Amino acid sequence: MSRVNLLLLALLLASSLALVRTSYEARRLFAELDRAKATQLRLDAEYRRLDAERQTQATHLRVERVAREKLGMRTATPAVVEHVVDPGPGAPAPTPAVGAAGGRR
Repeated sequence: MSRVNLLLLALLLASSLALVRTSYEARRLFAELDRAKATQLRLDAEYRRLDAERQTQATHLRVERVAREKLGMRTATPAVVEHVVDPGPGAPAPTPAVGAAGGRR
């Protein structure tokens, strides 16, 4: 009967150690989950801030103002527009006509 008692004692100790290890692992995973949730909240707030900033930066008026001021661009007018006609495949490219001012038409 003492062998049965020793076997049961060994199983009890093994079961207790497994329970302690499982409890520790559960606590560790719960703490990691809390950290991940905090990180998610922080990243969500940063995403909302960056999205609002992107929307502000991408307004048509701001893009046009930056194009004029920083890039020196201007609105296209009929005076600076040149129309090009594609002659199609196999056709020779036309030579540009020279007007009175010496420029292309």
